Amino acid sequence: MNIVPEHAEFRALYLSEIGVHTPLSVDNTGLPARFSNDTKPEGGRATSSPVLSQPEPAVSSTSVAVDKSVAAVEHKLDDIAIQASSCTACQLSEQRHSVVFGVGNPDAEIVFIGEAPGSDEDLQGEPFVGRAGQLLDRMLISLGMDRSEVYIMNTVKCRPPNNRDPKPDEVETCSRWFDAQLKALSPKVICLLGRVSAQTVLETDQSLSQLRRGWHEYHGIPVQVMYHPAYLLRSPQQKRHAWSDLCELKLRYDSLSS
Repeated sequence: MNIVPEHAEFRALYLSEIGVHTPLSVDNTGLPARFSNDTKPEGGRATSSPVLSQPEPAVSSTSVAVDKSVAAVEHKLDDIAIQASSCTACQLSEQRHSVVFGVGNPDAEIVFIGEAPGSDEDLQGEPFVGRAGQLLDRMLISLGMDRSEVYIMNTVKCRPPNNRDPKPDEVETCSRWFDAQLKALSPKVICLLGRVSAQTVLETDQSLSQLRRGWHEYHGIPVQVMYHPAYLLRSPQQKRHAWSDLCELKLRYDSLSS
């Protein structure tokens, strides 16, 4: 994971923002444990320790195979995105500015799924780029991650008018892109952001509070349900509950990756 030391500042900011003062894992410098091999000069900012020049390691056949596999997934995602970009199968295509396909690491083991693009996403063609996206970034950083390590997408690829919930026929029509995309990614964990995303993917009418109480499955993949960042902006008192969800997500992910 390529986490820069400056992320520790955003981590501390997010934890302070939600009133939490004990991060998941920090060393005695107060930085995430992954920085424990760094030195901390005067001024408090971590810098990398000097490293002696070492010969380039031999490239194993296993790493080459993994690289090819990631490239194959990326190529498949690109193909699906190109096809989706010209989709006019439902009425959402009539007013859209962009088809918002997804963004992130094609080799991601965690996929975050929201409900639908908003106005900022429609203009920029990327999911979660507005204020809710900025909060999601801070949430990821609080776990020692960033969006280059995960994958972010929505249940539908076009913005519903006035940011209304997607209609069932729109979700059904867009499922061809959603299903192909998620199958190509094949993550270890899925995190559903918000009521609409959770009810759509899990095909249930249970409330968000009910769905947050436990883990679910989607085609054998563990699924966690969390508050949508946009809701947390409107209801900041719920951020502490979101932090508990993040901690649980981190523990489950670590257990599957060990």
